[in-house]
Amino acid sequence: MRDPNAKRILVTGGAGFLGSHLCERLLAAGHDVLCVDNYYTGDKRNISHLLGNPHFELMRHDVTFPLYVEVDEIYNLACPASPIHYQFDPVQTTKTSVHGAINMLGLAKRVKAKILQASTSEVYGDPDVHPQTEDYWGHVNPIGIRSCYDEGKRCAETLFFDYHRQHNLRIKVGRIFNTYGPRMHPNDGRVVSNFIVQALQNQPITIYGNGDQTRSFCYVDDLIEAMIRLMNSRDEFTGPVNIGNPSEFTILELATKVVEMTGSKSEIKFLPLPSDDPTQRCPDISLAQKELGWAPTVRLEQGLQKTIQYFAQLISKSVQKASGF
Repeated sequence: MRDPNAKRILVTGGAGFLGSHLCERLLAAGHDVLCVDNYYTGDKRNISHLLGNPHFELMRHDVTFPLYVEVDEIYNLACPASPIHYQFDPVQTTKTSVHGAINMLGLAKRVKAKILQASTSEVYGDPDVHPQTEDYWGHVNPIGIRSCYDEGKRCAETLFFDYHRQHNLRIKVGRIFNTYGPRMHPNDGRVVSNFIVQALQNQPITIYGNGDQTRSFCYVDDLIEAMIRLMNSRDEFTGPVNIGNPSEFTILELATKVVEMTGSKSEIKFLPLPSDDPTQRCPDISLAQKELGWAPTVRLEQGLQKTIQYFAQLISKSVQKASGF
């Protein structure tokens, strides 16, 4: 007999880095989870350990096409999130953000589900204010190489709030800042995975620019906790709300720490800064603290240790496979 408190929850992008961790947490809480992914950047290996769970269902589907299922809640995480992946097919990236949002909002409207949009700090662009608060409208290049992602996510937020105002849809919008942890794609081009993979293989650590640009890094467990709290928050609170770690580090500091923690022989190599790369990115999380009672608890060193261990095992398996062992 079904637990009366259990919800039927759809997670789009559920086989991705964040999605797979979210599916785990929701199953652990006793819910039925439908994981939807087209495997553009997601990977079945991220959720293979969940396939035997009778409350978990996996579906290959692209959110740019309508989906007809019966669910109580929707977490819309589907979209490539790293510059390498979203710039590979920028038109499809925009479609995923915009058409995907329209299709998931349409589904939520039909079945009267509550829906959460995984938005991004990229909606702030290269910010003129620091740290970024939710009432800041952003400084975004609408025609640059990052625009497919930045503007796609901004348009998705527009759609969410228009559906809320026009159709009284219950929405939640979380703006996710830099997140890291196990199951990151090893070739996604993001600094944490880049630096760790390079350090473990004693390759040069590539820093774009002089390394003075800053980022704040939130461990995946903290991020998932915030997303669940946001979904379960009072209906009147829609967001947008910043979700991230306000502890700020320069890229050079991060590279130095990764080299030290891995015992690597890697040297640091400086390359030209890509177009429209933000110089500062740090969340003001006052709203999340007030409305969700949330703040990150995992220190950078703790999170890096777990992430390094994950990539070390991944590289070891890859070497063994290549050697025929």
